[in-house]
Amino acid sequence: MTIHIDDPRSGCPINLTIQALGDRWSLIVIRDVMFGNRRHFRELLGGSEEGIASNILADRLKKLVAAGFLAITDDPSHKQKHIYSLTEPAIQLVPLIVQLGAWGRRHLPVTPVLAIRAQLLEEGGPEMWADFMDELRTTHLGATPSGRPSVAMRLRAAYEAIKAS
Repeated sequence: MTIHIDDPRSGCPINLTIQALGDRWSLIVIRDVMFGNRRHFRELLGGSEEGIASNILADRLKKLVAAGFLAITDDPSHKQKHIYSLTEPAIQLVPLIVQLGAWGRRHLPVTPVLAIRAQLLEEGGPEMWADFMDELRTTHLGATPSGRPSVAMRLRAAYEAIKAS
């Protein structure tokens, strides 16, 4: 699947990636779907640590679906709800997001509770990232489970443990 970008400024891969993801909210929305398993509009809105406004969230979801980072389906449990799922290109952002988190941990005033997942993923290395991407493929794309221990559960447990302390 190729990501769609309206009016690309150049063919440079770095420029195109920044153009596709470089606004203030797109990576945050992807992060919340990826790491928080927030798949409905209300979950994304209510769970946003950064306090995204509903109109901004609606706009970013629309753009991320149009660009090919998210897929949208009707929720069978409610006629007016939709479920957002990561696409394969979004799942392949895991190593990039891990590196952003690692850089942020080294150079910015992060809080321990919000940095723990980034720390565990950085320490877990490419093998853990691959396991997490496989897990995301199972959750979002319907792939067959790998049978390996859940990375998402380990990240959530570490987050909850620090949050409780």
